[in-house]
Amino acid sequence: MTEKKVLLVTGAGRGMGVDIAQAALAAGYAVVATGRDPLKVEKALGAAEDLLTVRLDVTDRASAEAAVQAAVDRFGRIDVLVNNAGNFIAGFFEEISPEDFRAQVETNLFGPLTVARAVLPVMRRQRSGLVVSISSVAGFLGAEFTSAYAAAKFGLEGWMESLAPEVAPFGIRTMIVEPGFFRTDLLTPESTTFAEASIADYAERTEQTITAWTGMNGLQGGDPAKLAAALVHLTSSGEPPARWVAGADAVGALEQKAKTLLEQAGAHRQLSSSLDHDA
Repeated sequence: MTEKKVLLVTGAGRGMGVDIAQAALAAGYAVVATGRDPLKVEKALGAAEDLLTVRLDVTDRASAEAAVQAAVDRFGRIDVLVNNAGNFIAGFFEEISPEDFRAQVETNLFGPLTVARAVLPVMRRQRSGLVVSISSVAGFLGAEFTSAYAAAKFGLEGWMESLAPEVAPFGIRTMIVEPGFFRTDLLTPESTTFAEASIADYAERTEQTITAWTGMNGLQGGDPAKLAAALVHLTSSGEPPARWVAGADAVGALEQKAKTLLEQAGAHRQLSSSLDHDA
């Protein structure tokens, strides 16, 4: 048991999950760092008195429930859940197999749902808590080559926005995090799977896109350690934001999307406003 606040983070074996766990420990949290391979998590984070490493496969309900129970057994509570684990299946929609598309949604949408189902009963008993889900610019802005990823992230944001008023009466808050391009593992072979090129019409654009993205890997402008520290700071604030747009590129993208939505709302305003029953 601990008097410290307790943060549980998924996908803590590499990438941003490691940064989030380290930032939380530095900020005085007790941390439950989870991943499919707990030995990999232990290797990435080392040992600390306020650190518990646990196996958690976000696609496995029993695994999620066992991890949450281990956290409660060790620390007595869970104050912050950070849904961070995820992967990236990229390609043109027609070339992404139905199985891969479903797998993308299973990990990036149903994974956070599965972990939240295990954590929310703990937070309701406490009458307090914060659920954080790492989304993306792709959670509000669709783009070619990202249809499966964007579908999962758009769904994640819709679930989070709907969850917020459901759990607010129990003192539980939610926060969507929308990073731009950060120097994480997202574009590495361990995190990104490219659909097999199979349609000649897409071949040239597929080659160009993959070349551009692989060339970008390791050169992204955003610093994930700074993102993690800022995220942990927001989790401990009295009023965590419902949505946090992380990175100047992400802010610019959201502002442009907001402008586009307003333009679309006004484009056929007279027609849209004339559809009521006649009196």
